[in-house]
Amino acid sequence: MATGPEAFFDVTKMMKEFDPTKMVDEFSKMLKQYKLPGIDVDSVVASQKKNLEALTSANRVAFEGLQAVAKRQAEILQETMNEASKAVDSMSKAGSPPEIAAKQAELAKGAFERALGNMKELADMVAKSNQEATSTINTRISATLDEIKELALKMKLPAA
Repeated sequence: MATGPEAFFDVTKMMKEFDPTKMVDEFSKMLKQYKLPGIDVDSVVASQKKNLEALTSANRVAFEGLQAVAKRQAEILQETMNEASKAVDSMSKAGSPPEIAAKQAELAKGAFERALGNMKELADMVAKSNQEATSTINTRISATLDEIKELALKMKLPAA
């Protein structure tokens, strides 16, 4: 039986069950109830569907990035544990106190350099994922603004 947070909240299952088409259909039904003169309801609904699809895509990219970071963190932890085991073994074989001190300094320096490299790698992974998700949203915002402009130009104004 799972005891972690996944036991209460399965994001993967939630993402698989999320259907933006259903949301758009509900939005469409609601919007069509109101007779809005001069507004092309189908175009508005189509635009909102594209917005939801873009948001879903951006969330998927962000979630996949999060999963990749978590996986890499687990790999780093395993590597660190293996290196710590080797360090303990090599320390037990060191001879005199000066040799032990030198070995400790060497191990500490190596561990520090690997930690910095790992932090940079994880930061790069997060930045790449964020950039991809942001790009998806920015592209959709630009397209939405173009669609709004087109709708505004097509609107039929009531005769004065």
